[in-house]
Amino acid sequence: MCPELQEVWLEDEQPEYWEGVTIENGRVVELDLEDVGLTGAVPAEVGQLPSLVKLSLRHNQLTSLPAEIGQLPSLTRLWLAGNQLTSLPAEIGQLMSLEGLFLNGNQLTSVPAEIWQLTSLRALNLYGNQLTSVPEEIGQLTSLRRLFLSGNQLTSIGLLSALRGLGVSGNQRTSVPAEIGQLTSLEVLELHYNQLTSVPAEIGQLASLKWLNLHGNQLTSLPAGIGQLTSLTYLFLDDNRLTSLPAEIGQLTSLERLYLRHNQLTSLPAEIGQLASLEWLYLEGNQLTSLPAGIGQLTSLTYLYLNENQLTSLPAEIGQLTSLKALGLNYNQLTSVPAEIGQLAALRELGLFENQLTSVPAEIGQLTLLEGLELRHNRLTSEPAAIRELRAGCRVGMDRGVTVDE
Repeated sequence: MCPELQEVWLEDEQPEYWEGVTIENGRVVELDLEDVGLTGAVPAEVGQLPSLVKLSLRHNQLTSLPAEIGQLPSLTRLWLAGNQLTSLPAEIGQLMSLEGLFLNGNQLTSVPAEIWQLTSLRALNLYGNQLTSVPEEIGQLTSLRRLFLSGNQLTSIGLLSALRGLGVSGNQRTSVPAEIGQLTSLEVLELHYNQLTSVPAEIGQLASLKWLNLHGNQLTSLPAGIGQLTSLTYLFLDDNRLTSLPAEIGQLTSLERLYLRHNQLTSLPAEIGQLASLEWLYLEGNQLTSLPAGIGQLTSLTYLYLNENQLTSLPAEIGQLTSLKALGLNYNQLTSVPAEIGQLAALRELGLFENQLTSVPAEIGQLTLLEGLELRHNRLTSEPAAIRELRAGCRVGMDRGVTVDE
């Protein structure tokens, strides 16, 4: 027995009492040796446990697996995350019952082609390794539903038509192959923190897609085909270089959250008002000078953040956002606020910090649920008496010297 295990397992005890060991009918079926200080190679004797169903060796300092790992015909889960593995033995392809293989946080530079033989595999986690490619044979894993490849250096990947989740964030990809449109079962697609400059029109073929993350790339535009993603509920586009949005974005009728922070948008298409399910809209750090009147059609919207833009006015239709709880307009160039803002009966937070307001409408006093109102760093010399009435239950940020209207 290796020294590390001698500290965990006492030799004068029966194995069924050893920590991390589960025995059924006299056979070891589960072995949990997470974070017990194991170093070097996994002992070849592991292959002498033919009834083993689950094996966890996470968070040790293991550097290699023995070929005997392939002698575990009953194994369904193998956890090896957080070790120092640089390669895998070809014999891993003999684990015909394996459903989950977790190899994240190692130093793998390649994956053996024999991995395609794992016909029962449903989840494969290769996050945070040093892979530059994965074998094309991975496309033969027809049972695979979750594939995590983020945090590598991939320039190419295989394709799997039955895949439901694909994570390839934090690589060095500059493009997405048109063949991605063949992943018709895909529900989650993570492509953030790459170097993408475009997205193929074929992405619109992902009819089951619910979550699309393109945060932190170099996109300047989106294909019109994105409007075909009618199942999409979350769309992350923060920190790109988008200058406009296609009108087809209005077809995303299931969309609940849209993140567009820190792009170069100067306007929004009128069709954005067609996003009937939208609840969260983040537009901070763009170059917007105005909002379309159609914004008032977003009756499900609860959070709208427009901080750090170049807005000089707001459409009166903003008063139609009766579900809105937070409205962020800090760091713009607003010279006025429409009286209709008083119709936002659900509003709790209103940020108007650092604009060019010389007055605010008395109708703000109708916002009886308001908990925070920020008006500092404007050009106000007085405030409506109605705002004074809010102070009892509302934090009001106001510059010194501003008087109260009678």
